[in-house]
Amino acid sequence: MNRLKEKVLTLDTMNPCVRRVEYAVRGPIVLRALELEQELCQGIKKPFTEVIRANIGDAQAMGQKPITFLRQVRLSTALAPLPHQAMCRGLSTRSSQVLALCIHPDLLKSPDFPEDAKRRAERILQACGGHSLGAYSISSGIQLIREDVARYIERRDGGIPADPSNIFLSTGASDAIVTVLKLLVAGEGRTRTGVLIPIPQYPLYSATLAELNAVQVDYYLDEERAWALDVSELRRALRQARDHCYPRALCVINPGNPTGQVQPRECIEAVIRFAFEERLFLMADEVYQDNVYAEGSQFHSFKKVLTELGPPYAAQQELASFHSVSKGYMGECGFRAGYVEVVNMDAAVQQQMQKLMSVRLCPPVPGQALLHMVVSPPAPSDPSFAQFQAERQAVLAELAAKAKLTEQVFNEAPGIHCNPVQGAMYSFPRVQLPPRAVQRAQELGLAPDMFFCLRLLEETGICVVPGSGFGQREGTYHFRMTILPPMEKLRSLLEKLSQFHAKFTRDYS
Repeated sequence: MNRLKEKVLTLDTMNPCVRRVEYAVRGPIVLRALELEQELCQGIKKPFTEVIRANIGDAQAMGQKPITFLRQVRLSTALAPLPHQAMCRGLSTRSSQVLALCIHPDLLKSPDFPEDAKRRAERILQACGGHSLGAYSISSGIQLIREDVARYIERRDGGIPADPSNIFLSTGASDAIVTVLKLLVAGEGRTRTGVLIPIPQYPLYSATLAELNAVQVDYYLDEERAWALDVSELRRALRQARDHCYPRALCVINPGNPTGQVQPRECIEAVIRFAFEERLFLMADEVYQDNVYAEGSQFHSFKKVLTELGPPYAAQQELASFHSVSKGYMGECGFRAGYVEVVNMDAAVQQQMQKLMSVRLCPPVPGQALLHMVVSPPAPSDPSFAQFQAERQAVLAELAAKAKLTEQVFNEAPGIHCNPVQGAMYSFPRVQLPPRAVQRAQELGLAPDMFFCLRLLEETGICVVPGSGFGQREGTYHFRMTILPPMEKLRSLLEKLSQFHAKFTRDYS
């Protein structure tokens, strides 16, 4: 007798923590954007001709050209760059790709490749056992590349030593962040681990804490002071959290995502002192450290400030700091490469971290090779130096101009307020929504800013992420938008968005 069996895995029987996971950056609004793209391809008429994905910080998807040095080394800096399309089709015989040499070592015999490219490729291959990037590496990452990362950190921090044994390579910074959170989470009931995260926050944190059944402890950035971090707000959040959980960690995102602020050194010092006094493990998400635009703003690493504070902080405060090749001037999101440096971590726990990473075997080895090139850029004596410097500065200068343009256009639009985009790759404007629009959103079971963003997508093709996906003070409404589109497309996008907000306000007023 054939009888229908109930499925073993259903919404009722699955892990309830997974059901609670939300990730707004690739959430429902992005799924609708994909549907609209398919409808456009099928010839279905829309009020727009393309969907503009301004929802995510994927630089190359938005048109940013790869930095030449990370993909290839010129035979001569005097050679004019070939058209981008030709490079994509592999038609260049005057340039050589370091990653290509690593992936297909037989090319090392070719006279078409310059010696500096071959030396780099051979160095990486030797570190991989002399074979290819298709072999596993050790779980914490190739030792030589960890040493390169340590030297990079030392240069960045003005000579403060970095120990390669405290550096773990990872599948982007996200993977390392999740690993550290796994180490921290423990307890049940009122002893469940609480983790302080900024609001607005990057949804990786809320999603991971939900998956691990930990307690998210919100502390609010001060929008009226350009998203400043105030230690008095940390104290409020911590005091209230201790009634229902055991706070053990404090996360700081600097430069900020989605808020784009760059924290001054005095703020970082105050945060370190607070974490030390309250016995909190510090997590410093510093993946946008190359993206600082505002005059007077400067990136200060938590590691550097911690060390310069001296004892007892430098000797005892536990810290994990994260970096990635996905952001900065690089924008190499698809290679999934990053690292974490741990400071003052208990030696036995560090061994457990190594064990946890070994379960995943190793980070992608091509990504590790790319990370090597990011942390070991051309020296002034190298043939690639001039072109590398010019391209790097051009990318960052254009991002700075886009940041300024975004702030300017939004603040000229009635009902939209945008704080200065001091760093990172996003703006997080506050929008005024009419009461009738809020009421209509509630009738549809939507957050008001989600309703606004969905209408924006349906009428203009512009895809942004509602502020409710990142967290915001009750009664305020925002959206996150990347500043990465090419300048002219960005200008048009900003104007269309401002015009849509005016129309939306009229329609629901």
